[in-house]
Amino acid sequence: MLTPEEIETIADELVRADRERTIVPKLTTRYPEMTIEDSYAIQKIWTDRRIAAGRRLVGHKIGLTSKVMQLATGITEPDYGVILDDMVIESGSVVEFDRFSNVRIEVELAFVLAKPLVGPNITIFDVLDATAYVVPALEILNAHIELEGRTIVDTISDNASTGAIVLGGRPVPVGELDLRWISALLYRNETIEDSGVAGAVLGHPAMGIAWLANKLAQHGQSLEAGEVVLAGSFTKPMWVERGDTVHAEYQGLGSVTCRFL
Repeated sequence: MLTPEEIETIADELVRADRERTIVPKLTTRYPEMTIEDSYAIQKIWTDRRIAAGRRLVGHKIGLTSKVMQLATGITEPDYGVILDDMVIESGSVVEFDRFSNVRIEVELAFVLAKPLVGPNITIFDVLDATAYVVPALEILNAHIELEGRTIVDTISDNASTGAIVLGGRPVPVGELDLRWISALLYRNETIEDSGVAGAVLGHPAMGIAWLANKLAQHGQSLEAGEVVLAGSFTKPMWVERGDTVHAEYQGLGSVTCRFL
């Protein structure tokens, strides 16, 4: 495990990388003794500093919940990060490309909670009961740590590579659709680049929310009513360049879109 001083130093480095839009060398190369708990401690320092500066916690994201994402990253277990108010973008928006160090897009379902979820022992049925509705979401990934050879402790420290989320489509109560079979087509500049089905996320996207609630309980935290929770991607990350328009069409949920300039 790392010392408190080392954890603070890494958090400082990542805050600076976010501010300056730079990439830092892998943490695991420089700190081979790092643990997952160290990584979440680094993430919490980063979060606390953003909140102290005036930001507001509005949700969480879950990453690496599908085989396609695990194969794309070489990481075989889920992780999570936080979503702050300045990370939420409306569908149809023009997004500043230079806001990020790099841009990749994932296709996800966002769960909006009507009730809190306090672990441990949260089940998929608790999640469905607590969910007000689901909506389409694009996650904009923004990595501050070099991508090649990253491990899970690198990604967790970097807030699970979360840059922003784009919400759109139409809100649908969870009982109106079989969430496992919600499919999506992902377009870049009017060309289909990828597609997927939400059941690729742990067999049912609500399973990711249950995993998160129980994982947060290990850190003395919980999911609160009103939070937006991204359940995990069911497409592989798609690289985006300046000028690209990204559009995703979901079965039964409408669409979500944005343009990068």
